[in-house]
Amino acid sequence: MDEFITNLPIFRQAIGQTLYIVGISVVVGGLLGLALGLVLYATRPGSLMANRAVFITVNILVNIVRPIPFVIFLTAIQPLMLHTIGTTIGTNAVTFALSLAAAFAVSRIIEQNLLAVEPGVLEAARAGGARPISILLTVVVPEALGPVILGYTFIFVGVVDMSAQAGLFGGGGLGDFAVTYGSQRYNWPVVYITVATIIVIVQAGQFLGNALARRALRR
Repeated sequence: MDEFITNLPIFRQAIGQTLYIVGISVVVGGLLGLALGLVLYATRPGSLMANRAVFITVNILVNIVRPIPFVIFLTAIQPLMLHTIGTTIGTNAVTFALSLAAAFAVSRIIEQNLLAVEPGVLEAARAGGARPISILLTVVVPEALGPVILGYTFIFVGVVDMSAQAGLFGGGGLGDFAVTYGSQRYNWPVVYITVATIIVIVQAGQFLGNALARRALRR
């Protein structure tokens, strides 16, 4: 326990790194994933802006990237990282990779939740003369907002989980702290305190997501 107190400044820095990685990744990955999900929904055959070529291209891309384990994905996109942000190690590199990984996961969640919107709602909007893009943004997305928020909450938990691997590429964070100052030194209190901190972060995100989803569903 004394060693944990000695390393308290590093622990605080690790919390900041984890919140930075997770926060940026959820926002950037969430926006990219929203765009991809809208394209998947709108261009699928029979949908508002059906376009078979676009749908197949995006669908295949999502199917290829989404199942790749994060550590392998992080390694595979290092040339892209180097070209885009100028480095393959550190917090920014991990955040870049995590944002991309989250985007592909979010896209499928967005698509699935939009597909659950009642067809009758779309038909009513079409009968009213609304344009496809207007139906998509003002009818479909608001109708699916509650489940979409829960989907984002699910992604948040996944991103916290993946951020624990940031230490493998010099990204720091709580996972790296638990390994470096905990398990490698057989200092189990450090490990347990770090795990408890991660649980608190996840629970806070889950609570906020549930509250926002309830509010959206009751509107």
